Amino acid sequence: MQITADWISNPETQKVCQILTDAGLDCYFVGGCVRNTLLNAPVNDIDISTNALPDKVMKLAEAAGLKAIPTGIDHGTVTVVSAGTPYEITTYRRDVETDGRRAAVAFSDTINDDAHRRDFTMNALYADANGNITDPLNGMPDLLAHRVRFIEDADRRIKEDYLRILRFFRFHAWYGDVNAGLDAEGLAACAANLAGLESISKERIGSELKKLLTAPDPAPSIASVAASGVLNAILPGANAKYLPVLIHLEGDAGLDPIRRLAALGGTDPETLLRLSKAEARQLQHLREGIGSTRGPSELGYRMGADMARDIILLRAALLENPLDPSAFDQAQHGAVAKFPIKASDLMPAMQGVALGKMLSELETTWISSGFTLTKDQLLD
Repeated sequence: MQITADWISNPETQKVCQILTDAGLDCYFVGGCVRNTLLNAPVNDIDISTNALPDKVMKLAEAAGLKAIPTGIDHGTVTVVSAGTPYEITTYRRDVETDGRRAAVAFSDTINDDAHRRDFTMNALYADANGNITDPLNGMPDLLAHRVRFIEDADRRIKEDYLRILRFFRFHAWYGDVNAGLDAEGLAACAANLAGLESISKERIGSELKKLLTAPDPAPSIASVAASGVLNAILPGANAKYLPVLIHLEGDAGLDPIRRLAALGGTDPETLLRLSKAEARQLQHLREGIGSTRGPSELGYRMGADMARDIILLRAALLENPLDPSAFDQAQHGAVAKFPIKASDLMPAMQGVALGKMLSELETTWISSGFTLTKDQLLD
């Protein structure tokens, strides 16, 4: 089988390949770029595997006038930049020792060794510079069937890196067949290795969960995350019940992982998932908005149209309220409204606490009027 794609035929990509092939070395595209091309999905990163050692890759790239960055040279990875596009070139490797978080690797000269250290069969597909597919582990049938399956022994693959538990669910959300369900052996291995997640950093867990929640419809996978015990292990108190309702209501609101995280609930996700300050602030606003008594127009006025829209969606999903078709328009109307009174309009007659209290009262009156009262009417 052969694949064709613009990213393969791109002269700058071919130039990177030639620095290896002209030297008589292996050059295989691997992982996501091959998988996604076969699935007609977007390709974001181009990874290359080779039997060349990192120092050799550096020398060949520099001799060809390309920038070479030793981004992970101890683990065999060199980033070669061609016309502004980065290509990660990694030497074939095999795992020597693993502790569930990271692996000690040894360089290898065979593609078979490199394939066996990967996680899922669909990620162990390779393509040469002409797009000809090499499938050392017979992963093509799994890919075409949209079946996410660990390479050989699922339990062993997970014990090499416990984050693969979450990757299993994330890959199913993105590439799996929803009707077929998750691979039974993989699901059982995930449930049996929950304790291993304690050894994984909160940053990695948070990042993986957010990637899962960004899938077009992560609800079936999240339901399995909950049923397997994984959800409670990483976010105690979370509930998968409301996520499918939210996703059904989202429409064209975009794939926002923090909005969807808010639907899951749970205790202290900001800390347990190591959210960024901006993400934590967004989640806090969403949670506060769900429980507030502010109507759609006031939500739009105080929090902006997008935040108001998300709160409206979450209220409908979590509180099981009907979604008011006019609520989004009300929020948009509120978002562009401008309070016509300034503090200077009340001075010098009012100062200090009294001034602040009066401004607040007038603003409340103005909001209650549907933002219709004018400055003169308010001052009267």
